[in-house]
Amino acid sequence: MLVYPSAIDLSSSHLRFLARELVVRRRETGTRWRRLSAGRQALVVLAHLRCGDTYARLAAGFAIGIATVCRYVHEGIDVLAALAPTLQQAVQTAAGKAFVILDGTLLPIDRVAADRPYYSGKHKRHGMNVQVVTDPAGRIVWASPALPGTVHDIKAARTHGIIDALATAGVTCWADKGYQGAGGTVRVPYRGRRKNLSHGQRAVNRAHAKIRAIGERAMATLKNWRLLRKLRCSTTRITPTVHAILTLNLHTHS
Repeated sequence: MLVYPSAIDLSSSHLRFLARELVVRRRETGTRWRRLSAGRQALVVLAHLRCGDTYARLAAGFAIGIATVCRYVHEGIDVLAALAPTLQQAVQTAAGKAFVILDGTLLPIDRVAADRPYYSGKHKRHGMNVQVVTDPAGRIVWASPALPGTVHDIKAARTHGIIDALATAGVTCWADKGYQGAGGTVRVPYRGRRKNLSHGQRAVNRAHAKIRAIGERAMATLKNWRLLRKLRCSTTRITPTVHAILTLNLHTHS
């Protein structure tokens, strides 16, 4: 098998951050010996998350077994996911912002046509629905647990309690037409054909679109983690994966 050097477009602070957390985990579990050091394990996890490298490729690159890679990756993801903020903590952070932006994204998964609960009619593909709360600068504040792709954005937001939490905290939230009827502090554009809207309504919709466009930066940031572009893991592992990436993103801005 041919081996070649590669690079990950992350700073060394990500590596040090995860390595420290893995050292703590090893002390808690009483681990005496591992094939890889905490730093090398952290590199395996980051390569999987950022580059989407498969277990087989990582096993060959680090000269360890595929089962070992699987354990190392799951452990690293779980360590990071445990550090992700809860919705209540995120809302406390959002309370200090002028407003937040709420949007949903579909994370593609490898499912067959028979898996209807995961098929999104809107996107015409199988996936998992994740709700993302963004600050005015386009930074991710919080990401929700993943729900099947058949769940619409407004239902997902209500299921997670996002709308009620923001309303209770008095945080103004901007969202698209998919959240029509959400109530609370959620602001959505006027519905209807452009020609049927008044001049004032069209002006409001233009301003609304400019604000929501900021949230697209967060979505782009999320999809920079190439693993999320096509998830091939069990659906039960998607929520920890999303929360692990959320933790790493928040560490970037800390």
